[in-house]
Amino acid sequence: MTRRRVGETVERIDDLAARLEVVDDPAGEALKERVVDQAAVAFPCAIEQRQPAVAMAEEAPGLLGVPVKDIDGKATTLGAVKGGKAWLVVNVASQCGYTRQYAGLQALYERYKSQGLVVAGFPCNDFGGQEPATEKAIKKFCQANFQVTFPLYAKVAIKGNDAHPLFEKLTGKSSGHPGPVGWNFHKFLIGADGKLLARFGSDVEPDSVELEKAIEQALK
Repeated sequence: MTRRRVGETVERIDDLAARLEVVDDPAGEALKERVVDQAAVAFPCAIEQRQPAVAMAEEAPGLLGVPVKDIDGKATTLGAVKGGKAWLVVNVASQCGYTRQYAGLQALYERYKSQGLVVAGFPCNDFGGQEPATEKAIKKFCQANFQVTFPLYAKVAIKGNDAHPLFEKLTGKSSGHPGPVGWNFHKFLIGADGKLLARFGSDVEPDSVELEKAIEQALK
């Protein structure tokens, strides 16, 4: 199998495994195990390449263990970030009226990073088509314009049938804070146990008292 085909196969396996991850019942778990087992027989080198991401998913609890990809396309999880105690997941966009919040999010990250805060940016083009760029261009834009150093992840869909499993879980009925995302720069606060603690709309600024209090409580 060529390197390109291995990469494509890994991506398909990851995507299917991630989607089956949202099936939270014994039948879904059994199906997921059968898919991975059969893939191991058919594509052993692809499964071997995928194993690090699977291991990370098993080690991190709840939402922190959902498979994602970083901005460079590497399979990972939110929980793979070392030293994290609370995660602020934000769906970001480069051509939005709220794009200026990148500066506030970076300042928030710098203020609380040493205490265990992880700001996680997920580019999304679902709202007004305001993130049409590639991951490479998004990364360059964030670093050049806002000196972003917090983790950025691969572009995701949040609405419709193609919604990423992480956001399906964040907005689903079992999340504790269900409901659709309304626009760019919606914020989800996740605790060290992998559970959703709170969520904040786009109009809640990164330096708002409301958000900072919630973060400080999560870091205790």
